[in-house]
Amino acid sequence: MTVSRREIVASAAALGALTTAAGCERLGGGAPSDALGEHDATGVAAAIRGGEITAAEALEAAIARSERVNGDLNFIASPLYEFGRARAGETLSGPFAGVPTLIKDLMPMTGQPTKYGSRAFANNIAQEQPPYMDALLAAGLAPFGKSTTPEFGLTATTETLLSGATKNPWDVSRSSGGSSGGAAVAVAARVVPVAHASDGGGSIRIPASCNGLFGLKPSRGRSVPGGRPDNGIDISVNGCVSRSVRDTAAWLAATEQTGATPTFPPVGVVSAPNTQRLRVALDIPNALGNQPDPEVRAAVEAAAELCRSLGHTVTEAKPTIDGPQFSADFILLWAFGAAEVVQLVQSQAGADAPLDQLLEPLTIELARHANQQGLPALQAAIGRLRAVEAAYAAFFETTDVYLTPVLAKPPVPLGTIDGAKGMAVFNTLNDYVGYTPLQNVAGAPAMSVPLGSSAAGLPIGIHFSAAKGQEKRLLELAYELEQAQPWANRKPGVTAG
Repeated sequence: MTVSRREIVASAAALGALTTAAGCERLGGGAPSDALGEHDATGVAAAIRGGEITAAEALEAAIARSERVNGDLNFIASPLYEFGRARAGETLSGPFAGVPTLIKDLMPMTGQPTKYGSRAFANNIAQEQPPYMDALLAAGLAPFGKSTTPEFGLTATTETLLSGATKNPWDVSRSSGGSSGGAAVAVAARVVPVAHASDGGGSIRIPASCNGLFGLKPSRGRSVPGGRPDNGIDISVNGCVSRSVRDTAAWLAATEQTGATPTFPPVGVVSAPNTQRLRVALDIPNALGNQPDPEVRAAVEAAAELCRSLGHTVTEAKPTIDGPQFSADFILLWAFGAAEVVQLVQSQAGADAPLDQLLEPLTIELARHANQQGLPALQAAIGRLRAVEAAYAAFFETTDVYLTPVLAKPPVPLGTIDGAKGMAVFNTLNDYVGYTPLQNVAGAPAMSVPLGSSAAGLPIGIHFSAAKGQEKRLLELAYELEQAQPWANRKPGVTAG
């Protein structure tokens, strides 16, 4: 889920407005014969640099792949084919020069549609874009579409009244996760090798887990700005979902802050494991003290055993946090973001505008919850969340990496997380996504690593997090896990290549 509503409000105001899963048949079977082949993004860029393929050929292959499976999966919010073709025709530079990709539909691109997954912005065209989008273009990427997201990134599945459900390629009856669901589906289905994503409560890690991908949430302040900072706690960050650790490492290096006063010393391109052995803290119940699905527990325990086999020390431990209070405070923070969106829509459409025809019930009810609680309640919640941030930091004085599930269950059936139920959906969400918001509040890096799967072949991501600024530590561990238990060749039931 993605929460910095301030950047949405600011942008919109400026605009003027594993194994193959059971039950699926593989589409487009056989080895792909197009320019993208089986390459990850680093491999595609190398092939373009070496003259083996052209950026235009890579772009047309991605468009063809998208058209082959988008009807089945519904991951494109807006096609931007001519923009992509124009980019591919330029002389591009950067680590991803000529690599086709998708941009999540919460990120404005100048002159292009930005719908935020909402009927209220169905015809919106961006007049400006943030520095993060500039950095992606400077890295040489060739976007040819916007990827689907739930309304304003407010929930953990990509199912909207605007465009319907984005379906999981491992089993099209299952959720793709959210809020970067379209991005993750496109990468998992081999349409693009890497795609932009963002994370304000788990929105990179949740869809990475649901779709069998690698997803790293950077630290707060690590990357160049993706929008205006929040005045309370800035919990949303940008990144990507990918099929390889090296692609995410290169993406992070291309988008991190450098210059005279970066928040953290730049990481650069992390390219290999480290020999340092780590102290890993294992914690399986969620913040409310509830146990995950048995298959999730087994997958996390197997990951812990893999870490032990690699020489890391694994012991059970967790930060000292009041889970129920944290959950309530986080939801209130979320609700005030929704309230800002409602205020914007009313300011543009009029106070008497039929909100139920423009916004989803979850957005409206979250805004109502914020207004009922009031600013003093928000300020008290922010104070408690700052204490959580401090408790999380203190925990890493005696540990290096924190190991938990990403989600309490394998990908749930479509309709399980129903935004039409309004805030009642949190009865389901609190357990399902109870692991990922902590790192957003703490401002710390975390990653979903595709190490597990259910008996039905559904992906189960494993969650590793670290102290602020420790992306290098996580990426080095990810390289080690990738070498020990490779995942790159696993394909879902619906695939374009």
